[in-house]
Amino acid sequence: MSNLEIGLICIGLLVLLVANRVPIGFALIGVSFMGIWWVGGERAAWGTLSLVPQTFAATWTLSSIPMFLMMGYVSYRAGLTRGLFRFARLWLSALPGGLAVASVFGAAGFAAVAGSSIACSAAMGRIAFPEMVKYRYDPRLAAGTLAVAGTLGALIPPSILMILYGIIAQVPIASLFMGGISVGLITAAGYIALIIVRVKLNPELAPRVEEKITWAMRFDALRETLPVLVLISGVFGGLLAGFFTPTEAGAVGSVIALIIAFVSRSLSLRDLKEAAIETLTTTSSLFIIGCGAALLIRFLALSGSGVFITDLVIGFGTDPVMLILGIAVIYLVLGMFLEPIGTMLLTLPIVLPIIDEAGFNLIWFGVFLTKLLEVGMISPPMGMNVFVIKGVVGDKVSLGGIFQGILWFLLVDLVIGAVLVMFPELVLVPVSWLN
Repeated sequence: MSNLEIGLICIGLLVLLVANRVPIGFALIGVSFMGIWWVGGERAAWGTLSLVPQTFAATWTLSSIPMFLMMGYVSYRAGLTRGLFRFARLWLSALPGGLAVASVFGAAGFAAVAGSSIACSAAMGRIAFPEMVKYRYDPRLAAGTLAVAGTLGALIPPSILMILYGIIAQVPIASLFMGGISVGLITAAGYIALIIVRVKLNPELAPRVEEKITWAMRFDALRETLPVLVLISGVFGGLLAGFFTPTEAGAVGSVIALIIAFVSRSLSLRDLKEAAIETLTTTSSLFIIGCGAALLIRFLALSGSGVFITDLVIGFGTDPVMLILGIAVIYLVLGMFLEPIGTMLLTLPIVLPIIDEAGFNLIWFGVFLTKLLEVGMISPPMGMNVFVIKGVVGDKVSLGGIFQGILWFLLVDLVIGAVLVMFPELVLVPVSWLN
């Protein structure tokens, strides 16, 4: 049996294991190790297993992941982001669907310190859903808005997805962050426009909030957001100004978050311990999956199956638009069943050579891929953000009702994805400003 045949058999086995709910990290490691043993023998397998994970984990840029996670968890535990929704509500409640619009704004602000779609959905759900129910908003609109607003957590930096992509694709993470800001703001604007149009056409979805709001209340809410504004400005202002690297930015953000939390006395030792445990747990799971992806890359190179698949896909046609649409469909389907980080690390060893060979800009593709993966977070039947919101709202909205609430937003996401394909400048022009 040739090495290529072994490679294709192992890829098929990997797909079978993932489809049967074997954890992606262990599936990647197990299949890659077995495949390398089959192709190169026992010594090659054990040597690769001892060398590749160590090389991957020792990558300096990876140290930014636990730091950004720590920044997000500390901010959440200390309640630094609690004022974001109140600020947006007081300033935007006069708009049609003002509370839903405020939820999107609040999620965008929370995204700038969280880096996680799930964390963003959970936090905003607990804060905003009771308010919308109080003012008789349609529960499906309320829950659907919160589920999709959470997807901004992976588009607006710091994005863990973008950091991992940048490491594997070997592209500047600062450039990915800049492109992510652009697409994140476009996405937020699309969600807000949809909410306003729907409520204009059907005011019963979101009755106008009858509340006397003074300018003093508005400026008081602005004062509440100052800690988050200081944190965001300190991290991303310094990053974009070139004072420190993306790797150092995570550490700077964690220190600033801790200083603000302790000065404001909003973080207890128990909260700090919980934030540290959450950081360690999440980092460990990410590193296991990442080591598995690094092993898969080595196996695909040894067996020649990676080059074979690249040549096969490119051979189907030279139209780059059809190629990127085909890849987009694959990610949208995978996103219905798998979580984003696992999906990305499972597929990048195969997809990246295809994208590079076809001549696509790898920074643009990284941002586009993040957008696709976040659409998967709200796509039926396994949209993870939907299940997170269901856990927050309990019996007030059925699971089917939440999926109904996100359908219009899915159309907005697909339109934005198509616009990014037609106008890659929306990503690449902001990225060029860094230079």
